[in-house]
Order: sequence, then structure tokens, then C-alpha cells
Amino acid sequence: MKKLSWVDKLLFLLNSLAAATLLLSNLLPYLSPKTFGVIAVFSLAVPLLIVLNILFVIYWVIKLKKQFLVSTLVLLIGFNQLNLLYKITDKEVLMTDDLKIMSYNVRKFNFDHSIQQDGVDIKIYDFINQTDPDIAILQEFINSKEITLDFKFKFMNPYVKGKARNVIYSNFEIINSGVIDFKNSGNVAIFSDIVIKKDTVRLYNIHLQSLRIQLNKENFGEQDSERLFKRIQYTFQKQMNQVEKILNHEKSCPYKTIIAGDFNNTAFSWAYHKIKADKNDSFVVAGKGFGKSYDYFLPARIDFILVDPSFEINNFKTYDIKYSDHFPIMARLGIN
Repeated sequence: MKKLSWVDKLLFLLNSLAAATLLLSNLLPYLSPKTFGVIAVFSLAVPLLIVLNILFVIYWVIKLKKQFLVSTLVLLIGFNQLNLLYKITDKEVLMTDDLKIMSYNVRKFNFDHSIQQDGVDIKIYDFINQTDPDIAILQEFINSKEITLDFKFKFMNPYVKGKARNVIYSNFEIINSGVIDFKNSGNVAIFSDIVIKKDTVRLYNIHLQSLRIQLNKENFGEQDSERLFKRIQYTFQKQMNQVEKILNHEKSCPYKTIIAGDFNNTAFSWAYHKIKADKNDSFVVAGKGFGKSYDYFLPARIDFILVDPSFEINNFKTYDIKYSDHFPIMARLGIN
């Protein structure tokens, strides 16, 4: 430290704080939001912490200073975090009999005109039809009498005022379906049992409690920031109750399961960790890049397709189209 300038000493202090915080963040998936609500909120900051530590490593390496070891060691210890954030190479095995599953929060097909484009609803319908998934699960869905999607089977939760709608479209037969209702919430989860090649698979389409953060409209003064922080904490606690309800429902399922949808939380959260359990994350296995699924200045991946280990994940893709505040994702699965 004696050989460092006062600027570098200050930077190393900040580096040490960022490294220590990132190291502790490895515990976040195991901390219940009900018990550790304040700490759980920091799962949203993990992508930023990873990027900061990488920048510090680059800075110290350029300056040929051994201080680069601090962040390097922390990043190596939390290597799984890097895998959840960014993939260097993808897996692309495109088989003609792959099962193609798409998840997309369509944000009511731009019903509120938040995206300044004409015909966004038609563009979304055209995109899904042209991409031709075997199964499409959509969140924040609204019916259109004029536009249809080309699928043989469909299940959607009934209309309830103030409640968002999820839908499961399938080209394979749906033999059973139902709703997992979240009380005191505008969000919902649904499921369908789908017969695929003489096998039955249960598919869950989930939409966990929304954070409702609009950075361009939030006031980040001291009082407002504290209020925002408490709101996020409360949301995470509601998500915990919703996750427990989904997992209790899944326990009684006699089939292999796929859980997908809008988690409104990151891969560094308790909610993701609990739902994933022994399933495979399609992005981690076969994706590339950041896998950013939400239109946000950070590489936020909050939409997931988590599949039973018996499925071979051949490919995963995030589509960079801005017809919603989410980007559609699709996994291609080999069925043994």
C-alpha cells in the first residue's frame, strides 16, 4: 500500500468493499426474504458487483499491481455467479424433432402504448407465429378477437379484475390444467399436463410478484429511497409465499416438470434458487452472452426456462426485439 498513490489507495479501499460484498452475496440464495428481508434486496445488485470487480481486476492488471488478486480470488470463489450472469460460448444442436419452448412477457401487447410504435400487438403475434415454437407460454396476456396464434391447444387462467393473465399454447395435447392463485396479488401461476411422444410433462407458467420499479419515474431522495427499499423487501417476501405455494403444488406432481416464466427476480435470488432446485437452467447450459431478458440498463435476466434433468438442452436463445419491456426467450430440448 505504501507504493500506491492516494488515488489508488482510495480505489483499493472501494475495491475491497466491492469484493467483500460480492463474496458475501454468495449466501443470498440461501437467506429467506422473510427472515433476512433487508439483505435479500441486495440480490438485485449482484450483476453490478460482478462487473465492478471485473473492472477493478482490469485496472490493477494494467497498472501491474498485485491488488488485482483481491477481486480475482473473489470472482473465482463465486465462479458459479459468473456462469449465471454471462456465458462465453453457447450450445447449438438443432434437431428437427427438438421440443421448442418459448417464454415471453408480452406486457398486454402494448395496450398502454408505452412503446411508441404502431401495431406492436400484430408484430408480437407475427414474431411468435414465424418463430414457430411447439409450446409458447405468455405472461400479461390479453385476448384479441382479430389476431390469433397458430396452436392446436390452449389454456389460460379465467379473467379476474385486477389479475394478470397467463396463457399456455401448445401443439401437443393438453390433458389437464389448473391455476395456482396468489392471494392479494395481481400475479398468477398456471400449469398444464402435456402429452409429448407418449410421455406426460407438467409445464408451469409462473409470473411472480412484480417489483414495479420505473427508474425514470423514481425519486431517489433519502425518504423516497427508503420507501423504495421497503417496497422491494415487501415484494420479495410476497414472492417467497408464492414460490412456496408453487413448490408445494409441484410436490404432488407425478410427472417430470418444466417451470418457466417471469420470476421478477434474478438468478442470484432465494426465489430462483428454490424453484431451480435440481433442474437445469436452459441459459446456463446452452445460452450465450448476458441472456438479458428485461429492458434495463443492467444485464437483468429475470425470465427463465428451468427443465427436468432428463431433458437434453440443445439450444437457448434470447431474442433482441423491443415489443415489450421483456425479451422473449426460447429453449430447444431433446426428449429421450
